[in-house]
Amino acid sequence: MNDDKNIQHLFKVRRTVLQMIRDRGYVVFDSKDDLNISRSSFEEFYMKNHAICRKSLEIKRPRWDNPENRILIVFVEGEKDKMNIGVKSIRLFCERIKNEGFSRVLMILNGKLTPHAKQAVSSINSNNDLIEYFSENELIVNITHHMLVPKHEILSKNESKSLLERYSIKFDHLPKILKNDPVAKYLGLQRSEIVKITRVSETSGKFITYRICI
Repeated sequence: MNDDKNIQHLFKVRRTVLQMIRDRGYVVFDSKDDLNISRSSFEEFYMKNHAICRKSLEIKRPRWDNPENRILIVFVEGEKDKMNIGVKSIRLFCERIKNEGFSRVLMILNGKLTPHAKQAVSSINSNNDLIEYFSENELIVNITHHMLVPKHEILSKNESKSLLERYSIKFDHLPKILKNDPVAKYLGLQRSEIVKITRVSETSGKFITYRICI
């Protein structure tokens, strides 16, 4: 990938990342130095020696409803020969969670996790998802902006309880959505959380369904 294509690639990925964490409830501003930064300003701010350093793209944001709940987004580059990202990187981010008080780390990968690194992430996430990862190519475009993707909204615990009581059903009676579904992954949907899906049709109007994450 030549320099110009790489810059445009990272410009798009960063924008999608900001849209994604905004949709999850983290602080993102619709300003020209944040979400709506221009390509020229992006280059001016992040480019050094005619290239974008991925480490400089790091993002730290609190949630609007709980400022102590903070997310760290890191752009991780694999080793130049095999583009692999190993356990060492995972350990580093675990230390940052502990030492800097982050609730979650989101890794944006320019490369692939090694099998041992994937195993380490699974072990760390056994009780609660502390580390998530996406490849850069997954985030070039925002999938939730596609015209064929219906609106997804995560229900709060109270909303989920009210839904089950209203229809006199249990969690396992609801249709399922996989945790690795692209939209579920985008929203950071956790197991046992319920998502409201709203489809709009010119013929049938608004159609709402609910799914539980497994």
